Amino acid sequence: MTPAKAATLSGLLAILLWSSLALLTTATDGLPPFQVLALGFGFAAVFGFVRTALRGDAGWKELRQPASTLMLTTTALFGYHALYFIALKRAPAVEANLLNYLWPLLIVLFAGFLPGVRVRRGQWIGTLLGLLAAVILVTHGTGIEVKREYMAGYVAALCAAVIWAAYSVLNRRHSAVPSAAITVACALVAVLGALTHFAFEQSVMPSPMQWTVLVLMGLGPVGAAFLLWDHGTKHGDIALLGSLSYLAPLLSTLLLVVAGRAEPHASQAVAIGLLLLGAWLSVRTPRTAAESVAP
Repeated sequence: MTPAKAATLSGLLAILLWSSLALLTTATDGLPPFQVLALGFGFAAVFGFVRTALRGDAGWKELRQPASTLMLTTTALFGYHALYFIALKRAPAVEANLLNYLWPLLIVLFAGFLPGVRVRRGQWIGTLLGLLAAVILVTHGTGIEVKREYMAGYVAALCAAVIWAAYSVLNRRHSAVPSAAITVACALVAVLGALTHFAFEQSVMPSPMQWTVLVLMGLGPVGAAFLLWDHGTKHGDIALLGSLSYLAPLLSTLLLVVAGRAEPHASQAVAIGLLLLGAWLSVRTPRTAAESVAP
């Protein structure tokens, strides 16, 4: 397996880990969102620093990074989550999630501006099919209603999508920085989340089960997932990762159904078909060299 394909696989593993976040988050009901953010990223940072310490001097050297890299990662991680939380408070969850799910499409769009990257026609079609599948998943095929009083929430959700897509693409410019360096950004996000929590929220003591869930979040969708995504966006096929990112809402919904946290719906079967077709179009080998992508 080539390094580029291995990095793309890392990004795909991140997407799979993110699909578990919704299910884990349901177990944190009753906890303020920024408290969850601070604790989740706090555990991620702890695990990251333990890994660093076990690697000795080589591990600590991997944490060194330019200020611009640290600023980009920290701003993206905290900004995305903060805006998404605001969107959910200022607008209905359906509309907020739909606008948030624009980020995979925006990744494919922004990737086209990277030097040496050409987005294949199949990836464009696959991404659009993924967006359609996300719309069907969120709305159950019933449509949405846009209201002016929710405009602040709509804007926040759209800004969150733009921030995450822009970070995923701009991160490629920092490919010389080891992915392990994201541990420092996780620690800063935990601090920013804690400060925001104490400023605007009332603290709630997690139950023993919720502590376990928060640890799992720090290990998986909030911890390892961001390290894997960092490696994938720096060294893998960024356009393909954008196309495949629509697997996250599908797998997330299926996990919720299996766990009894959501009801099965016919629209889910339609979305599965669209996503499978979109994924096939995105990953299939182009027939001509002119369609190829240089990662």
